[in-house]
Amino acid sequence: MMKTSKLKEAAAVYGTPLYVYDLDIIRKQYLELKNSMKKIPNLKIYFAAKALSNISILKYFKGLGTGLETSSIEEVKIGLLCGFKKHEILYSPNGVSLEEITEAHKLGVNLNLDSLESIEEFVERYKGLDISIRINPNIYAGGNEKISVGHKDSKFGISEDKLSRLIKIEDEKKLTISGIHVHTGSDILKNEELELTVNKIFKIARRFRNVKNINLGGGIKVPYFNGDSETDLKAYSKVIFREMDKYRLETNRNIQIQIEPGKFLTSESGFFLTRVNNVKNSYNKDYAQINSGFNHFIRPTLYNSYHEIINLSNHNDDLHKYNVVGYICEKDTFANERIISRLNVGDLICFKNAGAYCFSMTSNYNSRIKPAEVCLLNDEIKLIRKRETLENLINNQIDIFW
Repeated sequence: MMKTSKLKEAAAVYGTPLYVYDLDIIRKQYLELKNSMKKIPNLKIYFAAKALSNISILKYFKGLGTGLETSSIEEVKIGLLCGFKKHEILYSPNGVSLEEITEAHKLGVNLNLDSLESIEEFVERYKGLDISIRINPNIYAGGNEKISVGHKDSKFGISEDKLSRLIKIEDEKKLTISGIHVHTGSDILKNEELELTVNKIFKIARRFRNVKNINLGGGIKVPYFNGDSETDLKAYSKVIFREMDKYRLETNRNIQIQIEPGKFLTSESGFFLTRVNNVKNSYNKDYAQINSGFNHFIRPTLYNSYHEIINLSNHNDDLHKYNVVGYICEKDTFANERIISRLNVGDLICFKNAGAYCFSMTSNYNSRIKPAEVCLLNDEIKLIRKRETLENLINNQIDIFW
């Protein structure tokens, strides 16, 4: 947990709502991941840009030595602007146009495609391609239905019944499939789900003769409160190493393991600060209404995710039960009947685990401006994104009645 004094300082200088990131926590998570998987030779870690795409954060990851996993051409271009080399960027789109894939190809980044139909069309334009393919392994994994993406009803990945066609395309020397990719979901806790995925993807890799890397995606669960469960990284690492060793002995081929965590690397580094606008009682329930909404912090509404809430202005044992809600004209509830230190108008409250898929999912709904972002670096609070203004909201609009 970042020091309360620093969070208060950030709010005093830059106002609220405000996102605050502790770069030391990012570094700690990165080193923990590397250490947990140190027995896996030549491991390559990609940071999932979609989790937190601020350029200062991406440059920090570049300095740590990660690659960058991207899902849009815009993320590719931002990654290049941040100093990532083209071979350090993995482009893993879903449902994009052939024109966008072509643009990424021309930029020279690594392509990871998840549609047989797109691949078939693409190889007619460009011969001798070297790509990775995303597989749908038909495995249900992850914290809940909304974040499980590797089952048969998911839009992601190439189904196993299409693999024979891909092998035929490769045999016709139209392309080289050098990578196999899988991502089954987020917040994966059960070791058997991870093991099943690893076993299946190595089995699939044996069917392709040119595979040089296997990307196991992300999905590593982090704790959201004291005592919460998390992925057993050492057990996961043992499964990967075991299957990697079996693959090498059976095929006489070495293979690079890649992973692309987002939430694991940045979730715990982030703190979302807001203030209490109003405390009201309705039908015997107390509502704490804050100066933000799901336009700034959508995860509790969209995913029913849990985020610990701390009253930084009154952090004591005078506890009370509140429904914490936003100021958007929708049902934007952050927490129901949450026990928090007693709240008063103006109190500064903090949402923890706000470093992944939080700011990157903000919007201007209700014509609300987006918050600022700051980070803690060498014990100094540094502004890394200015708060939006009304001018930002209307800047690209054209008044035809002027």
